[in-house]
Amino acid sequence: MMILDKHTASKKLQRMALEVAERNFGVKELILIGIKENGIYIAKKIEAILKPVFDGSIKVLWLEIDKKKPGEIKLSENIDINGRVILLIDDVANSGGTMLYALKPLLDQYPHNIQTLALVERTHKKFPIEVNYKGLSVATTMQENIVVTVDEGEITGAYLQE
Repeated sequence: MMILDKHTASKKLQRMALEVAERNFGVKELILIGIKENGIYIAKKIEAILKPVFDGSIKVLWLEIDKKKPGEIKLSENIDINGRVILLIDDVANSGGTMLYALKPLLDQYPHNIQTLALVERTHKKFPIEVNYKGLSVATTMQENIVVTVDEGEITGAYLQE
């Protein structure tokens, strides 16, 4: 069952990006970290929307993590994040586990602030991770999954999979 079409997903990304700009007014540098795979596409879309309205600089990185067994976590670039504002981005936030483990390499330094963004948030939290910016909150059963679809870097929608 489709829960977001391309047009609606685009509107939600627009709204979230504007919220990010508003909440981070005066920040000199914002680092967007997209969790592979779909989080990267969302990060790039957020960057494109932010560029004309955000006065600071924006850097996009990606983070690679095995969402089922989070062992080794790779950041696309080793950069100094001390004192910087980080926006961790994923397509779907479910239990909070992926975002919790994705924080691990970020906490080796001392960022000023870490915020989270997800296009779709489910209501099955196992970990104390709050999604600061969410496109859509959906109550599902544990057996259902949310799948965000991407075609050539474009978010084309999201659907509920049983």
